[in-house]
Amino acid sequence: MSTFVINAEARNDQGKGASRRLRREGKVPGIVYGTETPVAISIQANELAKALQNDSFYSSKLTLTLDGKETSVFIKDLQRHPAKPVILHADFQRLDDSKKIKIQVPLKFVNFEKSAASKASGKFAAEAATAEILCLPKDLPEALEVDLSKIEMGQIAHLSDISLPEGVEIVALRRGEDHDQGIGYCYAPRGAKAGK
Repeated sequence: MSTFVINAEARNDQGKGASRRLRREGKVPGIVYGTETPVAISIQANELAKALQNDSFYSSKLTLTLDGKETSVFIKDLQRHPAKPVILHADFQRLDDSKKIKIQVPLKFVNFEKSAASKASGKFAAEAATAEILCLPKDLPEALEVDLSKIEMGQIAHLSDISLPEGVEIVALRRGEDHDQGIGYCYAPRGAKAGK
C-alpha cells in the first residue's frame, strides 16, 4: 500500500478572510476530525496537488505530520474551485485502528480483453468509478478489482461482482439485494457483427 505523508501546520485564524490569505500564500486550509478535538490546519497547495495526482491517495491510509507528531488519517472531503484547478479546503479523518471506516475506493475493471464478448468486438462501459466500503484501517484496499473475464454481451456488472478482500464490505450491499446497483455494462458497438 502506498504511504503518503502530508506535512501540515496548525492554524488559529479561521474564517473566509483567513482562508483567502492562506490561499494567496500557496496553502490550503483544512481540518482534522476524529478521536480528539478537531484541529484547523494548513497544507502547502503544491504538495497536496502533487499527492492528488495519484488515484490511490483518495483511498489510502495517510500520515499527517503536525507539530512533529504523526497521525494516521484518510481524506474525508475535498472542496474544489468550480472553475479553476484549485483545492479550496481539505477535510481529514483520524484513523482509529479498532474502528471501521466508510470510504470511497476506486474500481479497477480488469481482464475484459480475455472475455468472449471482447473477442466478439464487444465493448465495456464503466458506470461507476468508485464504491463505498466499510473496513478496518488495516484492511483498506487501494482499489477494488472487478474481473470481467466472464462477462457476456449485454450483461451488466453489479456491485456484487466485485472481488472483495477479507474484512472489506460494500456499504450498499449491507442494505440488501435491492441495492446491488450496476457499475458497468458490456455492449456490441453499432455495425459490429454478432459473435458466433
